[in-house]
Amino acid sequence: MPRYLASRLGQALLLLVGVSFVTFVLLYILPADPARQIAGRSATPETVAAIRAQLGLDQPFHVQYARYLGNLVQGDLGRSYAQKTDVAEIVASRLPATLLLMVAAIVFELAIGLTIGVVAAVKQGSRTDHATMLLSFVGVSTPQFVGGILLLYVFAVQLDWFPVGGYGTWRHVVLPALTLGLLGAGWYSRMSRSAMVDVMRRDFIRTARAKGAPERRVVLLHALRNAALPVIAMIGIDIGLFMSGAVVVESVYGWPGIGQLAWQAIQQVDIPIILGVTLVAAVAIIAGNLLADLVAPFVDPRIRLER
Repeated sequence: MPRYLASRLGQALLLLVGVSFVTFVLLYILPADPARQIAGRSATPETVAAIRAQLGLDQPFHVQYARYLGNLVQGDLGRSYAQKTDVAEIVASRLPATLLLMVAAIVFELAIGLTIGVVAAVKQGSRTDHATMLLSFVGVSTPQFVGGILLLYVFAVQLDWFPVGGYGTWRHVVLPALTLGLLGAGWYSRMSRSAMVDVMRRDFIRTARAKGAPERRVVLLHALRNAALPVIAMIGIDIGLFMSGAVVVESVYGWPGIGQLAWQAIQQVDIPIILGVTLVAAVAIIAGNLLADLVAPFVDPRIRLER
């Protein structure tokens, strides 16, 4: 385990450096000028040049990137051009909302997706199976902004069960988390059904039934546990994706998370925030996949972590 963790952490470090480099290159060649954005349209060329020099944007690429890496090693993500605040503080202030949305969305997609997948596998070939897989296909195919607007119209506008947007209470998190969860549930249901159908044909399932084990125990304990590995891997991916920010959903519901922050930074050409959010997203994806790899051996002891 220590060797495996050391190897994965080394790979993660190299990956983060690569992500920072690629992002820095893309932002460097971006046609938009952050200095002009800060100065405003009516600013003189002299003012824009002074702001560019103050921010260090007049330096060659290698000088700017070396300075950024040097600050990054010290834990300094830079200072926002637009908000005049440390990027680390801004990102940290958005993390609680993002974490809450991530946990709630994963709970929804697991509860809905696994239930549908198990039922479809048990009822394989029946009308229930076809109907649930059709619903899963609809869930996967529906764009997030369409699903979000529909849920808002039905449950917030027509029924007035939940607020239209905002953040602060459990009622605010239900609709955005459900919007993300419905999309994920479609993938989870299809994946879990496929894995369950394969496991249900195994010899140990026949043996458990031959010994007189109740069908519920056979399905939930023996079959579902052995079909859980692809689901665990997908949860690891979702942790990274949701932590990096669900831009569309957060924009529809006015959710003050990482995704909304990233969208605002892109509109303002706020390079330090864009870089900071990108690194947070990369860390979240790496951490989510590592967590899934560490949990997998506890579910299936046959798996061994190798360097």
